[in-house]
Amino acid sequence: MPPGPFARLAALLGEVRPGKDPISLAVGDPSGTVPDFVKQALASSAASFGNYPAIIGTQDWREAAAAWLNRRFALNGAIDAGKNLLPLAGTREGLFSALFPLMPETKAGARPIVAMPNPFYQCYAAAALGSGAEPLYVPSLKENGFLPDFAGLSEALLRRLAAVYVCSPSNPEGAVASQAYWHKLFQLADQYDFVVLADECYADIWFDAPPTCSLPARLDQGFSHLLSFHSLSKRSGLPGLRSGMVAGDAALIEKFRAFRNVAGPTVPTPLLAASAAAWRDEDHVIAGRAAYAEKMAAAQAILGTRMTRPNGGFFLWLEVGKGEEFARRAWTEQGVRLLPGAYMGREIVPGKTQSNPGFSYVRVALVNDLSTIMTALERLREIL
Repeated sequence: MPPGPFARLAALLGEVRPGKDPISLAVGDPSGTVPDFVKQALASSAASFGNYPAIIGTQDWREAAAAWLNRRFALNGAIDAGKNLLPLAGTREGLFSALFPLMPETKAGARPIVAMPNPFYQCYAAAALGSGAEPLYVPSLKENGFLPDFAGLSEALLRRLAAVYVCSPSNPEGAVASQAYWHKLFQLADQYDFVVLADECYADIWFDAPPTCSLPARLDQGFSHLLSFHSLSKRSGLPGLRSGMVAGDAALIEKFRAFRNVAGPTVPTPLLAASAAAWRDEDHVIAGRAAYAEKMAAAQAILGTRMTRPNGGFFLWLEVGKGEEFARRAWTEQGVRLLPGAYMGREIVPGKTQSNPGFSYVRVALVNDLSTIMTALERLREIL
């Protein structure tokens, strides 16, 4: 793999001094206020740091996580707390490691393929390569609603698919998969026998309506071929807790559990207690969503038609011509640190940088306080 996006950003800006007091909108770090109930849960369960935690988590955590899934996605109790979910030491850890116990040695007589959006969260490609598969980067373009067209792949490629990553609401574009999109994808999964890895970490950050998600779209098939990933980093603004979950097909969960039992990290019991409290509480999520809506409204007021409002998540995907050049200029002239969109993508045509779906874009993370975001966006407006 090439260097990661932030290593490339560091190399791009190097020792160049910012043109104004620096503000970073490059990293999606939703560092909010830690709710008191999280602190209390950690303190009251601190003694359990003296014991090894279980791979499957505590009964309290399983019940809280299952109840949230059933409530949030109207699953009518279909998620069984003992069979359909596992705790993760941060959702990225699960998105990376889930492929290892599921990857066949060959598929259709050839090296398995793992397909993913392009641009994409970089651990997808790392997981594909690490598990012995060939990564396939499927463009997410404006003309296809910034969602990869897996159905448009050739028969030869579809037959080799072992897994597909989908991010909805997507990072970086904020696109949301429709019910029809999910149904078509699951039809393909049934036909070609591949696993859908649904990265839905931003499912509780939305503006007009909750996004359509994978679990209800697969409810009638017992979640077959599906693993859905969720995160307290995004939902609750608790990235330092390193706590997420995976839910879905009971047989896939069992394979993942067996793998994790010998190879995967466990989540410390006090962190599970804090996580259970977070999955049970909706007030802090509603407050966080309102804060993101306020930031997005401020961005629209400042940038106007220069931006397209995402359907979910907390990123702006700004089309600026040449993303890398714009990011350098934003730093040297305005002191605003942005991530060039190309650093999250891959060239469609080797050697042609403009074929990278992120070439014309920069990603802007609206995770700072409102005043800081407004200051940064007002600076960017001067050079857009």
